[in-house]
Amino acid sequence: MRILRVAALAAGGLLLMANVVPAQAHGGPSYRWELTPTGTTAQFRGLAAVSKDVAWVAGTSGTVFRTVDGGKHWQNVSPAGAESLQFRDVEAFDARRAVALTIGEGEDSRVYRTDDGGKTWSETFRNTDPKAFYDCIAFNDAKHGLAMSDPVDGKFRIAATSDGGRSWQVQPTGGMPAALTGEFGFAASGTCLVAGPGRTAWFATGGGDRPRVFRTDDGGRHWTVADSPMASGAAAGIFSLAFRNTLFGVAVGGDFTKPTEAVNAASVTYDGGRTWKLVPADQAPKGYRSGSHFVPWSPFTVIAVGPSGSDVSFDGGRSWKQFYDGSFDSVECAGHGINAGCWASGAKGAVGRLVH
Repeated sequence: MRILRVAALAAGGLLLMANVVPAQAHGGPSYRWELTPTGTTAQFRGLAAVSKDVAWVAGTSGTVFRTVDGGKHWQNVSPAGAESLQFRDVEAFDARRAVALTIGEGEDSRVYRTDDGGKTWSETFRNTDPKAFYDCIAFNDAKHGLAMSDPVDGKFRIAATSDGGRSWQVQPTGGMPAALTGEFGFAASGTCLVAGPGRTAWFATGGGDRPRVFRTDDGGRHWTVADSPMASGAAAGIFSLAFRNTLFGVAVGGDFTKPTEAVNAASVTYDGGRTWKLVPADQAPKGYRSGSHFVPWSPFTVIAVGPSGSDVSFDGGRSWKQFYDGSFDSVECAGHGINAGCWASGAKGAVGRLVH
């Protein structure tokens, strides 16, 4: 989406523990965010978790930071010459390799890649269509990835890579369903587009008379689309998708101009996004949520974040419990076993590591 403003995080500076609302009422453990000071005031909507120790964040003023020690230290690895650009998504394969997206109309939408931990970056894609505006990127594996733009001439536009983001090809739109009037994606957390096993991927929308979820099974050449029961509007819709596998997924969103209100703001799917079931208001997050992700250590546990708080669900998104009342824009989890970890990022340089 062209314009997105949310409330800023009030807390910052020193290392501290977030207030916790115990989650035992849902039969699960207590969760809290351990805030890790980054030393910057950039707003980090781009977030890539690699493990409990390694994470990347990307945001305003062309800023990219990286940690390799669990957030004890953050290194500024911003690309040279990108100070006028806004990063909204970053995807990392490990501590050295990452791909980052800047957003904006025309040539402001660009993709950068590093192979040396951010010491050097290569610009690998620059949008030249003044009508395109790229919102999110996602990778199925270290080679195959997609980038999604708001509609151009009535259809969402997809760029694809098969070499890890070193080159991109804009895809034909013959296999893309027509966009609704006013429909777009939200460049809020890097999770309006997510990739699954094989060549599957999904992207979510808002702005039209109803939000929708698009799905591909062939790496972005052909797409199907399903209506969602969630709310939509000029500033409302689905902001984030999270999938455990090709069938089981969660959508969260709301209206970003009303961060403490949540009307029809969460839904779940059990058939890969073909149909969606609305989460009742008394079980849903209590405010607009911009990011979501399943945790690696539990098949049914998912985290959602937004400017008015963070929530956890222990039943695959059917019911939610708030455990933090501060602001984050993005959340992502990665890793396996003792190396698994979840991270959140947001305004005023805020980055949190999940403790459970």
